[in-house]
Amino acid sequence: MRGRHDASSMYKRGTRDHAFDAHDKELGSDRLLTGEGKDIGNPSWKRSLPHVLVATLASFLYGYHLGVINETLESISHDLGFHGNTMAEGLVVSTCLGGAFVGSLFGGLIADGVGRRRAFQLCALPMIIGASMSATAKNLWGMLLGRLFVGTGMGTGPPVAALYVTEVSPAYVRGTYGSFTQIAAGLGLLGSLFIGFPAKETEGWWRMCFWASVAPAAMLALFMEFCAESPHWLFKRGRGAEAEAEYEKLLGGPHVKSAIAELLKSDRGDDADTFKFSELLYGHHRQVVFIGSTLFALQQLSGINAVFYFSSTVFKSAGVPSKSANMCVGIANLLGSFIAMILMDKLGRKVLLIGSFSGMVVAMGIQAISSTSLVSRSSAVYLSVGGMLLFVLAFAIGAGPVPSILLSEMFPGRVRANAVSICMAFHWMVNFFVGLLFLRLLEQIGPLVLNSIFGTFCLLAVLFVQKNVLETKGKSLQEIEMALLP
Repeated sequence: MRGRHDASSMYKRGTRDHAFDAHDKELGSDRLLTGEGKDIGNPSWKRSLPHVLVATLASFLYGYHLGVINETLESISHDLGFHGNTMAEGLVVSTCLGGAFVGSLFGGLIADGVGRRRAFQLCALPMIIGASMSATAKNLWGMLLGRLFVGTGMGTGPPVAALYVTEVSPAYVRGTYGSFTQIAAGLGLLGSLFIGFPAKETEGWWRMCFWASVAPAAMLALFMEFCAESPHWLFKRGRGAEAEAEYEKLLGGPHVKSAIAELLKSDRGDDADTFKFSELLYGHHRQVVFIGSTLFALQQLSGINAVFYFSSTVFKSAGVPSKSANMCVGIANLLGSFIAMILMDKLGRKVLLIGSFSGMVVAMGIQAISSTSLVSRSSAVYLSVGGMLLFVLAFAIGAGPVPSILLSEMFPGRVRANAVSICMAFHWMVNFFVGLLFLRLLEQIGPLVLNSIFGTFCLLAVLFVQKNVLETKGKSLQEIEMALLP
């Protein structure tokens, strides 16, 4: 290991002066990756697109496994003998989230240890095993064990996808490409709802819903073998020649020198060997960790995944057919994701976050009103469903895709993987308790109080983003790093 790090230092020292001469005198590379280059323009977005699309399979699986339990939970509880036990039903959801918490804790170490490509392949393996175990479960414990395995893969996949997309994308389309992960998650959610429709009428169909997820997980493991490795990871490992080769695949030959110069620029005075986890908690990165963890906590405390997990139950209690209502939820989520893709690199991350959380406040207010005696029964149904769809749409426009994109951009390369993993672990921890307690809280305090609590957290998110979040639109990763230096 020491020899490898020495090689890294020698490579960096030996090439830095030449690279910066090229950077300053020939290419003007400070601007090339930000969309302002004058000599050779921006890199073609078409080169990196196939690699990004393969990576989004991890997000597709994330969305699928979030939604697969929605239409199938009632059938599963009947077949496995825990129907009517809300705590057991909550455990089927939350065990997966607990596994995701564990997976996310180790995701950064895996991504930094074996590389982004191998990390994708490793996250696909437990999702294949876990889905197979859930599909063949004979009792509640078998289902919980399968969901635990799936969760570990889910916890590893999203942070690695965010890292990979951030590191292989040109700056001028990085936000757009980052939105692809949310679109893929929306497609996965919608796909799980489609395939789950026959579950209530066809005995044992829920098992097919779990088997169906094995195919995209296998595709992720296979196709990633042909994708580019992250040049940032290769450079950090002292494999500069390989990093240049991967940049040529992703950006094209004319842009390789400027890209390497950007990496060297961020590396000045930085020793990758000195990273310690304590830096993230007590060092100069702790402010960004605080921002990221708080953003993810507020994202989950908004109540969004309670909608995804239990919308069938909520719609059923309102007398609305769950099939059509849940399909509308999936379509609203997908529509919002496409809007985010269009606006991400135009309006910026911060504007989308503020607008998104503000819309969620309004939507939760509508849902809270529908739970009062101020409106008739028929009006309450329309307000409840309309408020939920508006909530999902607003979430998908900003609060859904932006936090993972923003965090991957704001951390320096040498701590990026581990820092994003810690923030994602916090996300999964909050997500776990929301999934576990939502139905119980709905029974005990009612929808009015619960929706008011969710709306309050959305309002707090608006204030937090306004005060703490840095805009990263159009900036290279190195420019963002320099702006955040103490």
